[in-house]
Amino acid sequence: MIAAPISTVFLTATALHLSPARTASLLSAVLVLCGLGALLQSLGRYGFGARLPFVMLPGGAAAALFLGIAQDHGPAVASGSVLLAALLLLAVTPLYARVVRLFPPLVMGVTVLLIGIAMVRVAAQLITGEDGQPGRAAVTLAGVTIGATFAAFLLLRGVWRQTAVLIGMAVGTLLAVTTGLGEFAPAEGSGMALPDPFPYGAPQFDVLAALPLLIFSLSTLAEITGQTVLNSETVGRQPRPERDVPRVARADAAVSLLGGAFGTSLMVTSSENVGITKLTGVRSRYVTAAAGVLLLTAGLLAPLSRLLAGIPAPVVGGAGLVVYALIAAMGADMLSRSNLADRGHAMVAALALAIGLAPVVTPGLYDAFPGWVRTILGSGVVAGTLTAVVLHAVLRVGATRDSRRMVR
Repeated sequence: MIAAPISTVFLTATALHLSPARTASLLSAVLVLCGLGALLQSLGRYGFGARLPFVMLPGGAAAALFLGIAQDHGPAVASGSVLLAALLLLAVTPLYARVVRLFPPLVMGVTVLLIGIAMVRVAAQLITGEDGQPGRAAVTLAGVTIGATFAAFLLLRGVWRQTAVLIGMAVGTLLAVTTGLGEFAPAEGSGMALPDPFPYGAPQFDVLAALPLLIFSLSTLAEITGQTVLNSETVGRQPRPERDVPRVARADAAVSLLGGAFGTSLMVTSSENVGITKLTGVRSRYVTAAAGVLLLTAGLLAPLSRLLAGIPAPVVGGAGLVVYALIAAMGADMLSRSNLADRGHAMVAALALAIGLAPVVTPGLYDAFPGWVRTILGSGVVAGTLTAVVLHAVLRVGATRDSRRMVR
């Protein structure tokens, strides 16, 4: 429950060039929101939260999209995009059964794979620096961080494997301090901390710029459905997705609204909950509620967040390469479950990936086009996802017509 918030915050802070003090405040906000989300999902009140053992975390894919918007349009627009996406999720929960059909594994696989690939480049830029000329020290720190992460994953077992990224960052930071390859500069201050609202100024609303997060917020309904059913079965409760999925989605949206106000991306009920529940055998929602209290406490302890804010950028970049490459691998796994042996599915995936990867490998591809075209097609995630949704819908319509003709 602590690994994802820390790694996500430092990737965000380093990419946006936040000061150590601002990084500490952002980490405090994320931990507090994770705690509130865990309490809301575990205890559930007034149609918010499914009363299942869920911990809420910052979504890796959502954070990647947030960073993309922030780098292209500014962090204030990114915060406004989070608010728009959360409001959209609240609005569509009554229609979630229809929305889910737009995002089968084929479409979700394309979306997640494109997010991972696009953000690997962002993580690499944390290592190379703004001038794109990495020094030997930066590459060494990133390489050691990656190696230590893999070693921790290889040697540890159970839930401890979840801390592999944190262990890698700790080893990289230790190397930086002991060898002088990097600088560890914690933020100043002590005592209790309250997160700063609107750290990037007043949110700015741009629907076109927000498209990546708007589409992602709709696609989360598919993941929420699957993990809610699986978690219900794991704890021995009869799955009732028509009741519980909207409750989970509303809680995600409500906490994400706070996230937009405090400078974070969308908050999601992590799919890791299902695996950890099965692994540990702990099925009580009061345990995850207690975890929420711990997260709240950690978020309000300023010394912890200020200490962690001093991690060197190349170390964060090395950890980011691992995190975002794992997201890309998750997308590939989703695609593998979409029957690519079917030539129609393979063609949809191929065209969607081609259109989505084009602006990633050639950033200036649409520079000669109007602004709205650059905003939509210039985002590989938006272009690829929209292509996959449209082509998959056309494929389904064609298959339905063919089946009707065969019946006749």
